[in-house]
Amino acid sequence: MNTQAAPVTELRVERDGPVLILSLDGPNSRNSISPPVYKQIQSEIITAGQDPEVRAIVLTGLHGFFSSGGNINNLKESAKSTLAVVSGNTDALNAMILAIRNCPTPVIAAVEGGAAGAGMSLALACDMIVAAEGAKFVVAYVKVGLAPDGGVTHFLSEGLPRQIVSEMCLTGNPVEAERLHALGLVNLVVPAGEAIAAAKGMAAKLAAGAVGAMAVIKSEIAAAPHNDLATQLVVEAHGINTARFGAEAAEGLAAFLEKRKPDVAGKS
Repeated sequence: MNTQAAPVTELRVERDGPVLILSLDGPNSRNSISPPVYKQIQSEIITAGQDPEVRAIVLTGLHGFFSSGGNINNLKESAKSTLAVVSGNTDALNAMILAIRNCPTPVIAAVEGGAAGAGMSLALACDMIVAAEGAKFVVAYVKVGLAPDGGVTHFLSEGLPRQIVSEMCLTGNPVEAERLHALGLVNLVVPAGEAIAAAKGMAAKLAAGAVGAMAVIKSEIAAAPHNDLATQLVVEAHGINTARFGAEAAEGLAAFLEKRKPDVAGKS
């Protein structure tokens, strides 16, 4: 989170072949985010998930930082508003987070510098995280008398012991990418300045793969924590039994037997 007056952060949208790149661009606020940005990201993610030409997504921030989260001045001023208004803002944040989690297309966060507050929620909502060395992840709400939002306690509790989640949320102290990598919350740590390139490389590899199968896998991963074993076995059985009749499986299985690289682009 940052303490500057509410400069505008824009969302830059570009394509690199089958990879969609969404970049937060707010040089004066470390890419702080607000309801208009929430809605833009939500819209782009939903549209990408419905576009067969988009096979992977990279979400990042420019100017050497991922996102500082919500602007402190905006949060302070919101106390002069009504509960309905501030609830609407939080609803927009939640809708963005759910759009990322529900997107059938793989989404990779590329974190340079750090991610704080709602910016950390944004990174954690992605399927995988590539972080630069020394990047700091901060749940600093408690330092300004607030409780976390954007699903951050859910995401942290999915992958970390309660004591680590408590440390991050109750102290608000930053945790470096290297520690979170060791704990399994960050997939890859790369030298500073290389996170975006590394995430693009990872996305390109995913985009060349069986993205139809990946969409099913994403839904199975999302369901697993809520299902008992018997229920999850049924979910997985439906997934594989449906997929085995598809074009991706036909090509993938044939390529394996013929000892060649599969070509599944456009077959989902």
